[in-house]
Amino acid sequence: MTTDVPILQIDGIEVLYDHTILAVRDVSLSVAKGQIVVLLGANGAGKSTTLKAASNLVRAERGEVVRGRIVYQGQDVTRSAPHLLARDGLVQVLEGRHCFAQLSVEENLLTGALARQVPRRQLLADLESVYGHFPRLKLRRKTLAGYTSGGEQQMIAIGRALMARPRLVLLDEPSMGLAPQIVEEIFEIIHQLNQLEGSSFLIAEQNINLALRYAHYGYVLESGRVVSEGSAEQLAARGDLEDFYLGARAG
Repeated sequence: MTTDVPILQIDGIEVLYDHTILAVRDVSLSVAKGQIVVLLGANGAGKSTTLKAASNLVRAERGEVVRGRIVYQGQDVTRSAPHLLARDGLVQVLEGRHCFAQLSVEENLLTGALARQVPRRQLLADLESVYGHFPRLKLRRKTLAGYTSGGEQQMIAIGRALMARPRLVLLDEPSMGLAPQIVEEIFEIIHQLNQLEGSSFLIAEQNINLALRYAHYGYVLESGRVVSEGSAEQLAARGDLEDFYLGARAG
């Protein structure tokens, strides 16, 4: 169930890398509580930068929000530290999964709860909840993450985010490099988390049709700007969406 109060509001942000490269310019968007919102666009359109700006991970790549503001749960968090945002429920899953290869599947999942101070009993209950969504991970919980498949590593990355008990998950290119069947499985789990637990998602995704099938709302980015937006149904019905996505609009 969505509400009119956004859990995330991005107002006219500009992001510079190395004080010279303008990657995102005047991007505004919002995510209502309980929504799945997708960012669509070609490589280099600014999708990943927008997510990293929201989580303030852009600073780890010598980037900076130089204009505009980011509001999370009614608070201006434009300059907030990433670990404090994670503690407050805003968690990002980076593109490429980034598992700790020399840790087991279960150890990787437990790292997601490091920012929380919870009793061991609660920690184990949260772990079982993640395994409920990803039963394959429970079967492989003692396996080193580096020896798991790409699909399993994506599940580990999402499961690790869930261990932080997030209110909003920023998910960057979850389908990249994965077989279609695994991608469908991951998006079904995202749908379940949204419907059953009320988790909100902001997802940067290349697979247009799949993303819009599960999303409530979407934004199209081109050259660091929002060039189109609308409900998932409205965007799916547009005949020129592929042209926006590929950066091939005439004129």
